[in-house]
Amino acid sequence: MIVIVGAGGHGQVVADIFRARRSSGLISARVGFVDDDRAVVGRSYAGIGVLGVTEELGAIEHHAVIVAIGNNRTRASVHQRLADAGEIFVVAEHPRSVVADDVVIGGGSMVCAGAIVSAGATIGRNTIVNTGATVDHHSTIGNHVHIGPGVHMGGEVRVDDGALVGIGATVLPGIHIGAWSIVGAGAVVIRDVAPGTTVVGCPAEPVTAAVTA
Repeated sequence: MIVIVGAGGHGQVVADIFRARRSSGLISARVGFVDDDRAVVGRSYAGIGVLGVTEELGAIEHHAVIVAIGNNRTRASVHQRLADAGEIFVVAEHPRSVVADDVVIGGGSMVCAGAIVSAGATIGRNTIVNTGATVDHHSTIGNHVHIGPGVHMGGEVRVDDGALVGIGATVLPGIHIGAWSIVGAGAVVIRDVAPGTTVVGCPAEPVTAAVTA
């Protein structure tokens, strides 16, 4: 069994990825949720049950997990706790995504429907490449990153750990987006983004001061 940690909206998107992979004959494993909201334990979402809370994971027979929580810091914290406990992380790659043969994807990451990841790119651990996003050639995406729906990134972009690139943003080739920074929805990024900075607009400009990572 694959256990999805988090039964909210993003968790249900990840469940749909595994459902699509099963329908395509790519996996045979069953899927279940755990969620720390005890009120949803025992419920079912799209036919997949919530089996317990995260601390009960050890009592649930499974071979792999994936953390499906949208908030980067929360997802990173839960992922680290499970890694420390020795859990094995699966990659959720939608069969209707396009991922080049030489792309490297770290454990616990998600590539959603319609996403394209081109030649030579690297995706870190516990990272989301969301619906319809494109990551062009030889880009490097760090751990715990969220590349939002409809983002378009040029070649050789670097996105450091924990950064969020919001819905519909465009990132020019060769740009470096620093750790735990935020690129606002629809922004056009034409210059590097410092760690801990939020940028918005066209062209994207900072709205918060840079902080030391």
